[in-house]
Amino acid sequence: MQTEGGRQRGILRVYLGAAPGVGKTFAMLDEGQRRAARGTDVVVAYVETHGRPRTAEQVGDLEVIPRQVVEYRGTTQEEMDLDAVLARHPEVALVDELAHTNVPGSGNEKRWQDVEALLEAGICVITTVNIQHLESLNDVVESITGVRQQETVPDKVVRQADAIELADMSPQALRRRMAHGNIYGPDKVDAALSQFFREGNLTALRELALLWLADRVDEGLDRYRDQHGIDTTWAARERIVVAVSGGPESEVLMRRASRIASRIGGGEWLALYVTRGDGLVHMDPARLHRLHSITEDMGGTFHTVVGDDTAAAILDFAKAENATQVLIGASRRGRLSTLANPGIGEVVIADSGDIDVHIVTHDEARRKHGNIRSSPDLSKRRRRYGYLIGVLGPAVLATLLIVTPDFHGLPTEAMLFMALVVATAIIGGFRPAILTSFLSGFVLNFFFTPPLHRLTVASGENAFALVLFVIVAVAVSSVVDLAARRTAQAEKATAEADALTVLSHSLLHAGDMRTLLASACELFGMRGAAIIDAEGQIRFEVGDPIAGLDAADVSVKVDEETSLALTGRSLAAADQRLLKAYAAHASVLAERRRAAKERNERRVLEETDRTRTALLAAVSHDLRTPLAAVKAAVGSLRNRDIAWSPEDQQELLASAEDGADRLNDLVTNLLDMSRIQMGAVKPYVDEVDLEATIEHALSSLPGWERVDLVLPSDVSLVAADAGLLERVMANVVGNALTYAPAETRVTIDGSAVGGRAVIRIIDTGPGVPPEEQDRLFEPFQRLGDVPRGEGVGLGLAVARGLTEAMGGTLTVEDTPGGGLTFVLDLPLAGEAT
Repeated sequence: MQTEGGRQRGILRVYLGAAPGVGKTFAMLDEGQRRAARGTDVVVAYVETHGRPRTAEQVGDLEVIPRQVVEYRGTTQEEMDLDAVLARHPEVALVDELAHTNVPGSGNEKRWQDVEALLEAGICVITTVNIQHLESLNDVVESITGVRQQETVPDKVVRQADAIELADMSPQALRRRMAHGNIYGPDKVDAALSQFFREGNLTALRELALLWLADRVDEGLDRYRDQHGIDTTWAARERIVVAVSGGPESEVLMRRASRIASRIGGGEWLALYVTRGDGLVHMDPARLHRLHSITEDMGGTFHTVVGDDTAAAILDFAKAENATQVLIGASRRGRLSTLANPGIGEVVIADSGDIDVHIVTHDEARRKHGNIRSSPDLSKRRRRYGYLIGVLGPAVLATLLIVTPDFHGLPTEAMLFMALVVATAIIGGFRPAILTSFLSGFVLNFFFTPPLHRLTVASGENAFALVLFVIVAVAVSSVVDLAARRTAQAEKATAEADALTVLSHSLLHAGDMRTLLASACELFGMRGAAIIDAEGQIRFEVGDPIAGLDAADVSVKVDEETSLALTGRSLAAADQRLLKAYAAHASVLAERRRAAKERNERRVLEETDRTRTALLAAVSHDLRTPLAAVKAAVGSLRNRDIAWSPEDQQELLASAEDGADRLNDLVTNLLDMSRIQMGAVKPYVDEVDLEATIEHALSSLPGWERVDLVLPSDVSLVAADAGLLERVMANVVGNALTYAPAETRVTIDGSAVGGRAVIRIIDTGPGVPPEEQDRLFEPFQRLGDVPRGEGVGLGLAVARGLTEAMGGTLTVEDTPGGGLTFVLDLPLAGEAT
C-alpha cells in the first residue's frame, strides 16, 4: 500500500479483458491467493463466478464477505456489502465487475464508486473490467458488435489505476472455451457464438484492448522521459512526423505517412506545418483547414508550430514528440542552388541524429521557384531596409565623394564603402550586404580608380585592391550576419534561462499556480493561460478565459488529469521544451497541493488517534466508577446475610439507578460523538417550539429548579430537530448546573437577531480563561470550572456537533461579573434555507 499521510490510500490493480471469459476473474483470484499465501490479509468483497466450476474453486479458502441483500420492486438482489468491507478493513479486497450498476438502495450508484470508497479508506483493491465497458469506447464497441453497453465506467477511473494487466486470449481459443461450455451454459452457447462471440468481433475487441493499453504504456514512458530529462528518441513505438508546406505535394506526403504507419501496426503519424515567426500566415486558411480535415480522415493528427528556421522547427517538434521517422518532400530547387545553400531536407538529414529521415519524391519536385531562403533572425521589414540601403547607399556615397574630391583618396574611399557594407549587414543581413559589396566594388572601380569612368584598371595593385575589397566585404558581411544571429540566439537563451530561474525560484519559495500561469503568459506573449482537467473544467486561470482545450492555441499535458493551455498565438517549436518545463513545474505545484492535503488528512488522523487514546483513558476510569457503584448496590441488596431496612434498600436502589443513568449518559455521548465525527448525523429540521423543548430537556436534569427560563415571544419557534435540540440544551444546561456553585442560579434567555434566534445559557461560576474557552468544545477536555473525574468531557463537544448539524452555532463568552455564557444561535422558523 502507498502511504498518503497518516491514512493509507489503497493501490488499485485492474485486470482488463477484451471479452467475457478471457480469465479476468480467475487471474484476480489467483493474485489474491498468491498474496494470501505471502501473509497478506485478503478478502473476497465480491466475485461473480457465473457458474464456472474452476472459477469457484479458485476462491479456495479466501475469506468471503457476505453480500448485502437489497429489496427492489418485489425482488431480492445481492450486492457487495460496502459497509461490511470497510468495517472488516482488510489489506486487499477482491472486487469483480468494476462497471457494474448497483441496485437502487445500495448506497452508491456504481460499483466503481464503491471501489473509490475502499481506496480512500486505505484498502488495496484488485478488480476486473472489459474493454467494452470503458465510457470513451462505448460508440466504437457498438459499431463493432451492434450492442450498446449500458454499464460503463469513466476512463479516468481505470487510467488512474496503479497497475493495469491485460487478461488476453486469442479469439479462436475463446470460442473453443465457449463451445466447451466453460463460459456460458449449454443453452446460451449457440446464440453467443453466432452473435457477440463471432471471431471478427473478438479480434476487433482484442485489438481495441491492446491499443488502449499501449496508449497507457506510452503515457507512462513520456512521463518517465520528462521526469528524467531524456531528450533522445526511444523507438518504443513508431511515430512518424510528416512536414507539409501547403503545396500540392502535401497530400502525397500525408498519404505516404499514413501507409507507412498502417504497415507498421500500432504506429501513429503527425502532420506538421511550420509557419513564419512574424505571425504572417503563408498558407491560405481554407487550404490549411482542408489539410487538417484530410489528416484526421486518414487517422493522423495535424499540428502547427512557429519557426523562422523550418528545419530546426521540424526537428524540435519531432524530438519533443519522440518521433522515430520524419517525412519531407523532395526539394523544388535546382542542384546548383542546393549546393550553394542546403535546403530543408539536407539540413534535417544532417541534424536528425537517431531519427530516420525519408525524402519523398513528388510531381512538384525540381520545379524552380524564385524563393530565397531568408535570414531566420531578421524581420521582413529589416531585410527590405537592407536591400534599399544596398542599392541606394553606394550611389549616395559616390555622389558625396565626387563633390568633395579634395578631402579624400582611394584608401579612404574604399574604407567608407566598406563601412557601408558593414552597416548593410547589420541592418539587413547577409544577402543585402553581398549586393552592397558588389555594387560598391563597381562604383569604386568606375568613379574612383584610374582610369576613371571605365571598367578597366590601369594599375595591377589597384585591381588587386578592388578584388580584395570585394572578398573582405563578403567575409565581413558573413561575420556580422552570423554575429547578429548568435546575438538573437543568446538573447533567446537568456530569456529561457531567466524563465527557468523564475520557475525554480517559485518552487523554492512556494509560488502558487496562478503566479506560474501569469509568468507563462508574460514569457510567451499570451493573452491567457489555464489549467484544465480531462473533463474540460477550469481549475486555475489567468488573463483571457479559455473555453476548453480545443479553444486553446497551445496546450501541453501536466499530468494524467490536467493540461496547461494558453491562448494568444501559436508557439514556436523551439519553445516547446520551455513550455514543457512550465508544465513540469505546474505538476510539482499540483503535487505540493496534494501533499498539503495529505498533511491535513494526517493531522486529522493524528487528532483521531489522540481522541482514541483519550477515550480509552477516560473510559478506564469513568466507566469503572458507575459500574462499581451499580455492582456494589446490587451485590449488597442480594446479600442475604444482611437485613436491610426499607430506607437502606431505597438508598441502594437509588445509587444503582444513579450509576446506570451515568452509564447511559456516557454511552449516549460516546455514540453521538462517533456519529458526528463520521458525518452520520442527519437532522430532521422542522418548526420546533423552543420553550417546550427546553422545558422537556430541563425535566431530566438534577437541580433544574435553579434554572430561570426567560424567552420572549419572538423566539418561540425555531427551525431545528426537536430531539437534537433537546440533547443540546440538556448537555449545556447540565454543564452549567453541575459546575456552577450550588447557591447560584442559571438563566436562559433569548432574542431575535436578523432572522435568527440567539439563546443564552448564563451561569455565574468561576469561569474559564479566555484563551482556553475554545478548548471547552474539544472532546475529552476538562478545563477551568470543570473538576476532574466528572464525565469524559464529551457533553459540550456533542452539543456543538449537533448544533452545527442543524445549521446553527454554539459559542462561549464571559458572563459580566464572572462565569460563562453559552450562546446558541439557530434560524427562526420560516427563515431556514
